[in-house]
Amino acid sequence: MSGLIIPALVALAVFLTSTLSGVFGMAGGLILLALLLTFLPVATAIALQGAIQIIANGSRAWFSRSYIDWRALGFICTGLAAAAILLFILRYTPDLATVCIAIGLMPILVWIPKHWLSLDATKPVHAFFCGFLAGGLNLAVGVSGPTVDIFFIRTEMDRRKVIATKAATQVISHAVKVVFYSTLATAMAWGDWVMVLIAAPFAVAGTNLGYHLLQRLTDVGFRKWTRWIVTVIGAYYLLRGLSLLAGMQ
Repeated sequence: MSGLIIPALVALAVFLTSTLSGVFGMAGGLILLALLLTFLPVATAIALQGAIQIIANGSRAWFSRSYIDWRALGFICTGLAAAAILLFILRYTPDLATVCIAIGLMPILVWIPKHWLSLDATKPVHAFFCGFLAGGLNLAVGVSGPTVDIFFIRTEMDRRKVIATKAATQVISHAVKVVFYSTLATAMAWGDWVMVLIAAPFAVAGTNLGYHLLQRLTDVGFRKWTRWIVTVIGAYYLLRGLSLLAGMQ
């Protein structure tokens, strides 16, 4: 029975975090990674979270596929490819304290005033840097939601187009991440793939619920709650990273 506890917890976490991401297009992956990092090596946790997020984001992109901005997605993927090549050349490997601190600092980005840093994913150059910066961070620390968000939250897109295009972006980014970490000996054993199969239907169900909840949310409420949710999650990561550096864990 004890062997079923972790899969059951992961399945529940996947459902809840997929619902959250279905509404806000982010935050769910941050929480899921935090859970996985409590009992898995860093590289394995990042790869497993990526595999599960492919399903969650893939179903979200499918449910809202008519809203995807394919032009912006193309430029974003170009930037992602450049980041992946650079990290592969550098032979990058993750460290838990660095990962936590980097994720913890990300929410600062969503509070930067628009006139300080006006980014727009519908512009080709901006979309390329979105892919390079956010894709690189996703590969390096496992998530990049707040970084992706600064390129979308200030566009003229409505919330459904934002969610759809971000979901498609994350599907590709997470797929690249799984491939990237599959080269490390510590990443994704066969048991981890079983976990992905168990989590898959819960990811789809949660995403479906989140998609319907999104239709009831206003654009103003969507932007307001997104900022506060990722800020609270970021504070948790930052405190954990600092405690690791201080030798408290």
